[in-house]
Amino acid sequence: MRKGLRRNVREPRAWQRMLSGRRLDLLDPSPMDIEIEDIAYGLARVARWNGQTIGDHAFSVAQHSIVVEEIVAHIQPDIAPRWRLAALLHDAAEYVIGDMISPFKQALGLDYKVFEERLETAIHVRFGLPAKSPAAVKTLIKRADHACAYYEATQLAGFSGQEAVEFFGDPPEEYDLVIEPLSASQAQARYIQRYHVLSEAAGFAPADAAFDTE
Repeated sequence: MRKGLRRNVREPRAWQRMLSGRRLDLLDPSPMDIEIEDIAYGLARVARWNGQTIGDHAFSVAQHSIVVEEIVAHIQPDIAPRWRLAALLHDAAEYVIGDMISPFKQALGLDYKVFEERLETAIHVRFGLPAKSPAAVKTLIKRADHACAYYEATQLAGFSGQEAVEFFGDPPEEYDLVIEPLSASQAQARYIQRYHVLSEAAGFAPADAAFDTE
């Protein structure tokens, strides 16, 4: 390169353009760049178990999240709508980072966890929830998450009942689930519908639609 000339070097791109038109900074996410339609669209196309499940459709994170919210309400029927909304959004960060199985998350270490927590905080703030859920609520959601994983493991992912109990614990009493994986468009629509029901029940103003999901 001749003296006095500079090569035009761009800074590495650290944002992702969403279908809503938002540009989400992946390193420092802003609540203002988060839309429920982007979350629903992404989660409906992220497969649980890395797609290693039976059936014509993958079991999506969107459908998983709907079931977890239902199990939370089964375990604690009097739980406030805002915490049911937190349950629905418990995996919302995966619309950006994907669904990594737990052993891989542990292998990636602290940096991954910090990034995930920043995104989760931005999502909570965007939709009117406290930046961090109370410990008791987080424990309840985790219990429901494990229960849903038990049903997924035994019905879709080839685990025996004994294996599933070993990894995820026993499912809640007086609750049963037959999983039928939905198409991406069905899961997306149901996730958005459930969001609006819970958001309104919690007394939050519904987020304006960022783009047409039909």
